Amino acid sequence: MANWEQISGSWKEFKGSVQQRWGELTGDEVDEINGDRERLEGKLEQKYGKAKEDIRRDIDDWLNRL
Repeated sequence: MANWEQISGSWKEFKGSVQQRWGELTGDEVDEINGDRERLEGKLEQKYGKAKEDIRRDIDDWLNRL
């Protein structure tokens, strides 16, 4: 299980996994997020139209699988 500090510090290594998990994010958007969890949450809210609580749960699920 990874924590967000590890993700943030090694964003380039996790970009592919992020795009695989949330395929509607473009490469430019993933670059723009640059390891910032709040930015990721915001982009996912925009793209998927889910509640912030659901987005956070999705991100936590993803983290737990790493």
